[in-house]
Amino acid sequence: MNMRYFASAMLVVAGVFLASVRPAVAGQGHHGHGGAVESSTAAPADAVEYPDCAHCGMDRAKFAHSRMLIVYHDGEKVATCSIRCVALDLKDKKNKPVASFQVGDLTNGTLIDAGKAHWVIGGARRGVMTKTPKWAFADKGAAEAFIARHGGTSATFAEALKAATDEL
Repeated sequence: MNMRYFASAMLVVAGVFLASVRPAVAGQGHHGHGGAVESSTAAPADAVEYPDCAHCGMDRAKFAHSRMLIVYHDGEKVATCSIRCVALDLKDKKNKPVASFQVGDLTNGTLIDAGKAHWVIGGARRGVMTKTPKWAFADKGAAEAFIARHGGTSATFAEALKAATDEL
């Protein structure tokens, strides 16, 4: 086959394919993905900067509701998909001082201070990377409503982190 003919044919095929593809519109089903609706919101800024979990490689934008961000005192940032992967990082860096922990609020994925969050351990909703789910909420009422609907117990960040560490 003539290489020039092959290249021309590939360009025609690519052009036909591209002309037939419509961009997905937020709120409409996207065929080929089980009718899943495309998200109308952009990925959180930290998930754009750190798209994959530092420990397991999971998509942090997809798991915005459980993702975490550790900032160590020396300025190092470690982005994870969940509190389980935070526990792994802390285990690897036993005595390294932490400046802050942030976690995605289960209700909207916004990063919040993990120490000030209202945590729920356990319940019927499946967790991320863990046998026992651990969820964070900015609003105490949202955490209480979650417990009323799905079960679980109210906890502090220290308790949730200990539970995650105990599962390693």
